[in-house]
Amino acid sequence: MMNVSERYRELVDEVMGFARSLQGNGEAEPARSHRQVQEAAAALDEYRELVGEIPRIKLEAKLTPVLLKSHAQLDRARLLLEEEGAADLAAGVWQLEQKIYRLLNEL
Repeated sequence: MMNVSERYRELVDEVMGFARSLQGNGEAEPARSHRQVQEAAAALDEYRELVGEIPRIKLEAKLTPVLLKSHAQLDRARLLLEEEGAADLAAGVWQLEQKIYRLLNEL
């Protein structure tokens, strides 16, 4: 079973990968939904390397605000994607949101 640090890094990689996949459509200015995903990825990435050095007792205090903020950004992105008619992309964002929930519950 993976520890919290490993799961956090995996989550960061998945959100960043999803953000990169949204950029692949070649638009000059990313849509609001894409910017929300990019912002969530950037926020999560700030702790990617540091997460392994945070003492277990402080993980909840350090990671919870970042996870909640990123979740809110992803939720906005999901709603925007649904408005844009991109249900498949919205479903992908929903999966990322669920991973954040599970990680928050473990903290």
